[in-house]
Amino acid sequence: MFEKLIQIFKVKDLRKKIFYTLILLVIFRLAAQIPVPGVNLENLKKFFETNQLFGLLNVFTGGAMANMSVVMLGVGPYITATIIMQLLSMIVPRIQRMMKEEGEAGRNKFNQWSRLLTIPLAVMQSYAMINMLSRSSQPVIGELTPFNLVTIIVSITAGSVFLMWLGELITENGIGNGISLIIFAGIVSRMPQSIYQTAATFDPSQIINLIIFFVIAVVVIAGVVFITEARRNVPVSYARRMRGMKMYGGAQTYLPLRVNTAGVIPIIFAMSVMLFPGMVANFFVNSPNEFLAKSAQNIAGLFQNQLFYGILYFVLVVAFTYFYTSVIFEPKSVAEHLQRQGGFIPGIRPGPPTADYLHITVNRITLAGAMFLGIVAVLPFVVQAGTGVTTFNYMIGGTSILIMVSVVLETIKQVESQMIMRDYEGF
Repeated sequence: MFEKLIQIFKVKDLRKKIFYTLILLVIFRLAAQIPVPGVNLENLKKFFETNQLFGLLNVFTGGAMANMSVVMLGVGPYITATIIMQLLSMIVPRIQRMMKEEGEAGRNKFNQWSRLLTIPLAVMQSYAMINMLSRSSQPVIGELTPFNLVTIIVSITAGSVFLMWLGELITENGIGNGISLIIFAGIVSRMPQSIYQTAATFDPSQIINLIIFFVIAVVVIAGVVFITEARRNVPVSYARRMRGMKMYGGAQTYLPLRVNTAGVIPIIFAMSVMLFPGMVANFFVNSPNEFLAKSAQNIAGLFQNQLFYGILYFVLVVAFTYFYTSVIFEPKSVAEHLQRQGGFIPGIRPGPPTADYLHITVNRITLAGAMFLGIVAVLPFVVQAGTGVTTFNYMIGGTSILIMVSVVLETIKQVESQMIMRDYEGF
């Protein structure tokens, strides 16, 4: 391992990319410490201590939300915009044609639309957040004049666009996927604070629970690596064809079908759906209408119930895994592509039978991926109830661990490909 690290830093281009990426991540962490104007930090701290859902969201922004930083929304608006555009590309024929027929120019236009959609989404999310915090029992934001409101919204929106720009700079000039690395840096930045809290509140009687907790963490990380890399290889054969005096084709290959095709998107979707009722209910908790206020309090209390939240979260993650897999993997298109290329699955006729076979196969392997994602999503609640350890919960469940593992694996593969390229140049 140390020899590999030495080799990495011996390659000038690779060394520049790594340092470039680290510098931009440091800039992101500095921006996360700049608060928006007019915030009561003491009330803000109490709010996040008593609100579990927003405490979870705070993890993915690296504490920027708890600081009411200018980058408090993180890259969330950009990710939401990208997901919306991906869904629209499956529905709107014009976007489908643009992606298929225009090639690189079409993808650039698609990315530009995603960037533009990020701005109104950031404005709406920042306004909803400010409105909710200003109406809480202990107002986080002081006197909210129209000027202050506009100033805060513009600051938060600019922060989201700034992070989107940093992420694209990392992708273009650094190493790894910039947006994923920014989320990764936000999650990892919580580790020193978690270690400090665990050490400060250490109780010798809890040593067994801590050991059990870290054993579970290691098992979960190993499981995430296994599921992330797991694939079902469907054998594919290509028919032989005569062109002139030469024989072409006849190759044997395979079609890799990932067990977790949807990645972390189902958990992000489920989290958005789970947050929406609670956020809406918080708007009406202080309503002058007694029935409306009581209903809002009941809904907010229901979503604070650990058992109800965990069961609904699990069901939504499984459902969204199937939904998003069906969106991004189309058996009919894959079957048509194989048929055009002269390929076929041994024992299966080309065309509709191949599409049906792929549909059944994907549904079967997706069941394993969906169940695993659901278990990982609700694991923090189970571990907290069983061990009483809460400071490291973000490390073993939900989007955080999947993002950390995926980013590490992807970055390692990119570094290895760069090293192999340099080795070939050496030969």
